[in-house]
Amino acid sequence: MSDHPLAARLSALETATLHEAGAGSVMSPDIKMLSGDRCVVGRALTVMCHPGDNLMIHVAVARAEPGDILVVQANHPGFGVWGEVLTVAAQARKIVGLILDGSVRDLAAIRKRKFPVFARGLALRGAAKEREGTVNEPISCGGQPVWPGDVVAADESGIVVMPREDVEAILARAEERSRKEAVMMAELQRGRTTMDLLGLAGKLTLSKVND
Repeated sequence: MSDHPLAARLSALETATLHEAGAGSVMSPDIKMLSGDRCVVGRALTVMCHPGDNLMIHVAVARAEPGDILVVQANHPGFGVWGEVLTVAAQARKIVGLILDGSVRDLAAIRKRKFPVFARGLALRGAAKEREGTVNEPISCGGQPVWPGDVVAADESGIVVMPREDVEAILARAEERSRKEAVMMAELQRGRTTMDLLGLAGKLTLSKVND
């Protein structure tokens, strides 16, 4: 997706703006940015692993195309199914990031390599490489269905999932919303209030005071 003409425009926006513009699928806030410093946008390469086993993550990394973002259902947060070895392999394949409904380890090394990772947390216990799951099939991640090829945007605020066919319309609305917000910020800096600009005064019910 990084080589897609819309990627740069999408990554210039915040996920909150994309959500407000119609990107309705929002993953659980329990999946947080653990490594990275920017909005990451990629084409979903979906993976389903059995608990405590990361064989299919290795398969997915080997099959990935530049611009993919791995979206993984690990099915158990007690195992570190991703670490420095997979990070190096992913960067060599030009994978743009990892969204993991599960846990990672080697976080200091991952951060040092500046690879964007969003996961539930950390776990020292390693994973086996024995059981066959799925790659590039529909999965659930962070409480949301994700289809192969969906466009995923992730930053510190959260993670949104957009069907491919909706991306251009969502992007147009999000860019318009961003322009309007820039105007509002300028007005606020000039001293106007959010009560004024958002027309909130009319929402207040004034109580009558009896003598």
